[in-house]
Amino acid sequence: MRVFVTGATGFIGSAVVRELIGAGHQVLGLARSDAGAAALAATGCEVLRGDLEDLTSLRRGAANSDAVIHTAFRHDWSRFAESCELDKRAIEAIGAVLHGSSRPFLVSSGVGVAEGRAATEDDPPLSSPSLPRVSEATAVALMERGVNASVMRLPQVHDTVKQGLVTPLIAIARAKGVSAYIGDGANRWPAAHVTDVAQLYRLALEKGTAGARYHAVAEEGVALKDIATAIGRGLNMPVISIAQEQAQEHFGFLGFFAGRDAHISSAQTRAKLGWNPTGPTLLTDLGNMQYSQN
Repeated sequence: MRVFVTGATGFIGSAVVRELIGAGHQVLGLARSDAGAAALAATGCEVLRGDLEDLTSLRRGAANSDAVIHTAFRHDWSRFAESCELDKRAIEAIGAVLHGSSRPFLVSSGVGVAEGRAATEDDPPLSSPSLPRVSEATAVALMERGVNASVMRLPQVHDTVKQGLVTPLIAIARAKGVSAYIGDGANRWPAAHVTDVAQLYRLALEKGTAGARYHAVAEEGVALKDIATAIGRGLNMPVISIAQEQAQEHFGFLGFFAGRDAHISSAQTRAKLGWNPTGPTLLTDLGNMQYSQN
């Protein structure tokens, strides 16, 4: 299959490119810089120059491929609403090209939250005025118009260099001089190693169905106290509990997430796609990372 991958030079996208090429697929990767284009070409990936703001490049990539995997997102929390609108326009532009065909379109999103139980693939996406990302809702609108779209919900995707929202959590700890969690720290964040996530994207492409939601969750929930403790150990600094009322001041934009209990199941995804994640755990990667170099 010839697959167009947005975000092909990013943390997750680059792993997806390697996974697809290793499985025998042809990949067309979007790159906005000379360095990114060179890195993609070195993997055997065909390069398409462009970015999320260049809708013409997105349409061209979709038109010249058998499937599209959308992993790109501009992670700029100072302009988050603007980034979400940019993401929406990109998804719509790709979807318009794929409309009327059976070509798969796999859209990346985030995992949600359920009350009193593990959230499943049947639960609606997380929605809040503080979190205006609408990638999943945009994909659903495309599904309703007949586009062969599905959604990949991502947890904290990690290796020893990056760990999703844990990476800015580490930066905050450095800035504050303490590694903090809220209350008793029992609330959980789900996680998965980046190689396991890349494998799941491939399985969803090869074996998935239109309209499906997949949870790329290897660990259903890692306690925030355990994450904060691992960070404190790595940075050699105190680990403290703070009150919920202090969360916004201490964590900034992460205050919205820091106290949430995101217990997420991937049982349906594993059963449907035969996914069996085997990568290191989040705490293992936090224990093995070189904090002096990150």
